[in-house]
Amino acid sequence: MTTTHPGGARTSMRERATGVTVFAAIMLMIGGILDIMRGIAEIADDDIFVSTRNYVFAFDLTAWGWIHLVLGVLAFVVSFGLFMASTWARVVGVGIAGLVIIANFLSLPYYPVWSIVMITISGFIIWALCVMRKDDAFVPFESPRDM
Repeated sequence: MTTTHPGGARTSMRERATGVTVFAAIMLMIGGILDIMRGIAEIADDDIFVSTRNYVFAFDLTAWGWIHLVLGVLAFVVSFGLFMASTWARVVGVGIAGLVIIANFLSLPYYPVWSIVMITISGFIIWALCVMRKDDAFVPFESPRDM
């Protein structure tokens, strides 16, 4: 016995999943660019950031700059994989966003408002990448007869 499923519900879920993936890709790209700019600012002139005495996770601000720069570049590159709806990009994107949250939490005393903004953006990225099911994923360049 065969059952038929309405095609409209499947298309609606696919459109929603595509929209969430594009949202995550754009947010990861923006977060990456912002992290790159923060990293460059910390590397170029670390006197613009207030340094906190007796902070448990005290690192040199130039080291924080390199950490943020590398995470920003990785986030920017992975965002292009998300535009192609790659599964590897979803997994790596969640990992990169998690590392960005940790790095910004640890550098919270140096630049608190900016760190909170980046933690929030990364939280939305993780949510957007985890909410989509594999069955609803958009497959780029699929033929109309496959739908």
